[in-house]
Amino acid sequence: MDLDVFVSAHRPEWDRLDALLRRRRHLTGYEADELVVLYQRTATHLSLIQSSAPDPQLTGRLTQLVARARSAVTGTRRAGWRDVTHFLTSGFPAALYRTRHWWVPTALLSTAVAALIGWWIATHPEVQSAIAAPEELREMTRPGGQYETYYSSHPAASFAAQVWTNNAQAAAMCLVLGAFLGLPVIWILFQNMLNVGVGIGLMSSAGRLDTFLGLILPHGLLELTAVFVAAGTGLRLGWTLIDPGPRTRRAALAEEGRAAVGMAIGLALILFISGAIEGFVTPSGLPTWARIGIGVAAELAFLAYVYVVGRRAARRGETGDLDAAERSASAPTAA
Repeated sequence: MDLDVFVSAHRPEWDRLDALLRRRRHLTGYEADELVVLYQRTATHLSLIQSSAPDPQLTGRLTQLVARARSAVTGTRRAGWRDVTHFLTSGFPAALYRTRHWWVPTALLSTAVAALIGWWIATHPEVQSAIAAPEELREMTRPGGQYETYYSSHPAASFAAQVWTNNAQAAAMCLVLGAFLGLPVIWILFQNMLNVGVGIGLMSSAGRLDTFLGLILPHGLLELTAVFVAAGTGLRLGWTLIDPGPRTRRAALAEEGRAAVGMAIGLALILFISGAIEGFVTPSGLPTWARIGIGVAAELAFLAYVYVVGRRAARRGETGDLDAAERSASAPTAA
């Protein structure tokens, strides 16, 4: 596309749109119709320039012009409780359901890796010696040792807040870094599974695996599931760069990126629940079966949220992306 010819042909339309947007008085019916038509044309022009002959200065001008026109045509809109309700009952569960083919295999493979690391450490004393000195290992794994006192070392409220913050940051990093072809996500996930595997291996070698599972399962089921969802979503985002499907790479990355941002918000809520369980239930004096039962109930509730609420929302056409009216306009592409 010859950019100079294109600009010369369409500059009068852009100038006219800018003039209509600067009007201080109310537009007539004819002028309002004209504004809508010029807005649609300019949005198409912007998409064509971005895909065929990107020019930073021209793209910046048209982006601002389209944004102003969009506000004039659609009006300003503020998020309200209805949006929150829609997100929690439709958008977020639909996004979880749509990405299940990524995070469920991620969960299964990661769990297998953690179990394998735990078995390797438990059955190889030389590996245990490489981790820490025998005295330090005994201090960590003995009754009342570091593994047990970790969950009661701080006041429950502050500990829950700290856990939630750390896990939310890890989940957000998985989502954001997925754009780098998913490679950082794999590393973050491996570090998490390594920590779990070391705990399994050391406590198993001390004959106290049941105690370790009683401490980690109440909160760990939901917590790790949230991490697996974040990792799976990040990997999907990275794969979008490689294979965008029938969409343009720009459109595919924008759509999946918006869904990932929504996923980060939703997972922060899920991790808040797991953090509360870790801060108040895990170190409590409840019997082990009761603490694990609470963790299992929370995990089953999450899975029902995904496979019942999420499946229904996905069948209604929900994707977790913004509504069509809230997305940037783009030109159609041929299949």
